[in-house]
Amino acid sequence: MFKKFCPSGGIGRHKGLKIPRPYGHAGSSPASGTNHMLKEKVIQVNHWSDRTFSFRTTRSESFRFNSGEFAMIGQEVDGKNVLRAYSIVSPDWADYLEFLSIKDVGPLTNQLSKVEEGAEVLLLPKCTGTLRDTFLTEGGKRLVLLATGTGLAPFMSTIRDIDLVEAYDKIHLVHSVRDRDDLAYWYELLSAFEDEPDLHELLKNKLEYTALVTGAGDERIDARFIQSDDRVMACGNLQFNYDVVEWCKALGMTEGSNREPGQFVIEKAFVDQ
Repeated sequence: MFKKFCPSGGIGRHKGLKIPRPYGHAGSSPASGTNHMLKEKVIQVNHWSDRTFSFRTTRSESFRFNSGEFAMIGQEVDGKNVLRAYSIVSPDWADYLEFLSIKDVGPLTNQLSKVEEGAEVLLLPKCTGTLRDTFLTEGGKRLVLLATGTGLAPFMSTIRDIDLVEAYDKIHLVHSVRDRDDLAYWYELLSAFEDEPDLHELLKNKLEYTALVTGAGDERIDARFIQSDDRVMACGNLQFNYDVVEWCKALGMTEGSNREPGQFVIEKAFVDQ
């Protein structure tokens, strides 16, 4: 099977498929002045639009997470360490970390939106979140992922979670944005990651991608995308999350958690500063 991120590199395997695991990037280190914070180096930046951007960083050998979780990341702003919750875009088997963010909604995002390769970001080593497949009951044939804006981020990790992908017959990812330019990762999703042949082979007959551009007249995400026997994950603004809860409960579905799994889960952690 695909192996988790391995500091010594190697090859991940899963029923004959392979994904290379390069050696970890140099540059990861503990942040000075604390025993509990990591310092990672930015290795790639992509500006999707004037509203959204993504960036990759090195990944410390000790950093572990599950697909769908978020990390606390940040930088020093006006002499203070400012950290906010960012869902992790990259799969758990990758040797880098990737994050998707909106721009200019507060001091931290304003500074991060101007970040360049080689810059340092701070990262707490513990991740959490409710968008975990283990919080969903078994037996679902289709997994529905509903996202608005940068709420897409955790699902980019989820759909590359090999064990999760194998657990479902179909995965339907619905992403709603205001403007077409905000459709981050649209090529990877539309092509089922055709530039990564082994991953593409696993996803090509399972992944369905629906992009909605509300500024161009597309209808917003609503209950039409959910069936009572689905398993559902949702990530968006708070009102959207509340709406998803109502739609699912109207179908007799129960909300899952780390205490008791259910048919749907939502995430409420967002960057708002």
